[in-house]
Amino acid sequence: MDLQIDGNAALVTASSSGLGKASAKALAREGVNVVINGRDEDRLGDAKAELEGIGAGSVIAQPGDLTSKSDIEALVATTVDEFGTIDHLVTNAGGPPSGPFLDTDDEDWYQAYDLLVMSAVRLAREAEPHLRDGEGTIVNITSRSVKEAIDSLVLSNSVRMSVIGLEKTLSQELAPDVRTNAVLPGPHETNRIRDLVQQAVDRGEYDSYEEGLSDWASNPLERVGDPMGLGNTVAFLSSPLSGYINGTSILIDGGSTGANL
Repeated sequence: MDLQIDGNAALVTASSSGLGKASAKALAREGVNVVINGRDEDRLGDAKAELEGIGAGSVIAQPGDLTSKSDIEALVATTVDEFGTIDHLVTNAGGPPSGPFLDTDDEDWYQAYDLLVMSAVRLAREAEPHLRDGEGTIVNITSRSVKEAIDSLVLSNSVRMSVIGLEKTLSQELAPDVRTNAVLPGPHETNRIRDLVQQAVDRGEYDSYEEGLSDWASNPLERVGDPMGLGNTVAFLSSPLSGYINGTSILIDGGSTGANL
């Protein structure tokens, strides 16, 4: 399917691996010029090499820390300098530490807020004038935890809700020039989950990787997600084919979340 975004420009953060990289890959396949981002320059270089040549567009790797205001400004500036504008912004960030409420202190809360919320705020603020130049889109990658709290993830359960509040607000304040939506992933077979499963196998908790992975598949489809499935959804939400979808949060979790809304 042609998503009609060939030649557009996109900035995808935290995209050297995992769901961010899958989103950048899906956009690149559609011929979009993409700026990818990460803190680990070696991993970022590997991601750039993987994405180059899969579409007609260019891939630029820009290292940066999403808790740094100046690094975010540089990300947006690089995208505009390279491609002349930003048509699509995909915000993504690594997850905060796990743990129950009584094991988290003030510093944990402030760090989680800076990473998850202020990164999205600053990115939207910097990209806004460029997104308005055309039919711009913003897609926020968050978590299914905003729909249903997950045990021992108090920081994600609480702080990510602010990103959804931002998404809903931007969907009204930036429209009709810019559409804003969010995706809420459940477990996907990213490097992080692969490492966690393999560590559990090494500790003797499972006899095989497949057995360990199946423990993450507590949903009606009885499997974890393929990161490219989420990436393809992000690309669709960035395209004119989804032109009447605005202010929506889409669960991508195999049906595991029990909430009605």
